[in-house]
Amino acid sequence: MPFMKKTARPVKPGRRRKQQEALWISPVRRIERVAAAGRICAITFEDGPCQLPALPDRFRGKPLTLVLAETLERYGAKGTFIVVGDTSENYPDHPGRAGSFAWNGAGWDHFPDFGRDSQGGAVHCPELISRLLAGGHEIASHGYAHIPFGWTPVLYGVRHCQPDLESVMTDLRRLHKVMEDGWRYPLRLSRPPRGVDSIKEGFSSYDAYALMGYQYLASGFDGAGRIPMGSYEAEVGAVWQPMERLLLEDPDAFRGQIILMKDGCNMARRTPVADGLERQLRLLSDHGYRVVTVSELLEQAPFRDVPADSGHGRAARRLLGLGWCAAFQDNTLRPEAVLRRGELAMMAFGWETVRRRVELVRSGRAPFRDMGPRDPYAAAAALAVETGAMAAPGGRFRPDAPVTPVELAQFCSTRLGRTPPLGGWEKISHGEFFLLIVGLLDE
Repeated sequence: MPFMKKTARPVKPGRRRKQQEALWISPVRRIERVAAAGRICAITFEDGPCQLPALPDRFRGKPLTLVLAETLERYGAKGTFIVVGDTSENYPDHPGRAGSFAWNGAGWDHFPDFGRDSQGGAVHCPELISRLLAGGHEIASHGYAHIPFGWTPVLYGVRHCQPDLESVMTDLRRLHKVMEDGWRYPLRLSRPPRGVDSIKEGFSSYDAYALMGYQYLASGFDGAGRIPMGSYEAEVGAVWQPMERLLLEDPDAFRGQIILMKDGCNMARRTPVADGLERQLRLLSDHGYRVVTVSELLEQAPFRDVPADSGHGRAARRLLGLGWCAAFQDNTLRPEAVLRRGELAMMAFGWETVRRRVELVRSGRAPFRDMGPRDPYAAAAALAVETGAMAAPGGRFRPDAPVTPVELAQFCSTRLGRTPPLGGWEKISHGEFFLLIVGLLDE
């Protein structure tokens, strides 16, 4: 089973994004929406910071990013700004076609616009980064130069992309260093440029983010504003009207939701976000919502399908804090699912084998007769067997087989130094496993 290769394609304005089906446990969780107990949500703004004024300018020449920050703060809201570093090195290039996905450059992205790179990005706008942090907003990574991790012909054609995993890592580390050196701010969340996940050689954004120690910041609702329409007023309406319709249908529609917005121009070089954001915040406020940073949202509700204050939620949160991989890639716990051998190995050894997975894929050597080098659990399974926590008789690991009581006893004895009672069960669920492990740790 190859590692996930998916492209997060744009959705139509105002549409809720469809949940990606998770295939395996992973160190990196794709955060789209969480099981929040109350009316709380997050708004993310990507591609900034932007020194250019809103277009059309109704804010006396203020930089767009400052307009967004001040609008949020009037409502007591905090935003998550997914920033780039600097796109001024993305030349030689030619102007893109207005109204297309390449509006800001034929071969590369340029923010805030082609030929105006010096007015965007964290490198050129340090005062805006400082202002965001002073206002209590959050910064996340969108890559230093906003170069897609891989190539996809459907959307981007001849546009340039990163050639390999090393290039992706160099780009991510570069922006990480800018934030650490300039503000002592450790980045913890990231969104792939243009939403492209696949990387050459069989890797993906999940590999890159695991190497960085990041979580994947996605979104569950597209706040719109990117697509040109017949008038600016129509574009502003596209930002808030779908939200209004959903809230009228279901006042809890945005509970735990992560909303996607843009800190910059749309494809027609207008900024409907500047006026549309106020209407969104008014709607959310009228319906009793608090808008918080994504990190605060995750602190209150870490998972998509299980409340944080449930028994399974508390146990899984505890394991996350201890460096275990408790969730699937779509950030679900699925507590009723039967625990399988590959999942057990990944839960315990996932973070420890991030680099080993990369080496294994490049080597092309299968660690077991029934697991190829690209199997998402291969590296974790290999370490589990090497440490004696699990066994692979006959050179077969059987990653899809349910974990038996005897196998779990062996695992706990080796990994934790404690042996659980075998119990009367034939198969153990994920939820039962969380509670059992936490119980052993508390003895």
